[in-house]
Amino acid sequence: MNYDEYIKEVERFSGDEVVARLRKYLSEWKKDDSDVIQLANSIERFFGNSWIGNEDTHNHLYGLWSKFEKEAIEGIGGMTMNERLHWFSLFEHYESLQSETAQKVIYAKLCANT
Repeated sequence: MNYDEYIKEVERFSGDEVVARLRKYLSEWKKDDSDVIQLANSIERFFGNSWIGNEDTHNHLYGLWSKFEKEAIEGIGGMTMNERLHWFSLFEHYESLQSETAQKVIYAKLCANT
């Protein structure tokens, strides 16, 4: 499951106000300046400090997030740039960038600038 697929799964439960906030944060992350490590920390805090109305929904979404985090974030150091772009659903955005400076922002976001 890549990032956009996770967002789509979260959308299924966005009738819950807390889940709707999670969905909004996940969508906005792709446009902000924070990297994948900051994303992981924010989502972990979100699940730890927010109360999703239905425990099954919480467990489902957190379980999927944990799997994504393990595969995509904890394993990011061994990935190629193309793999990172795929996992975080940033291929189209990256390919549309016109400047090297803008591409470097995506490299930093995906922890690929070392």
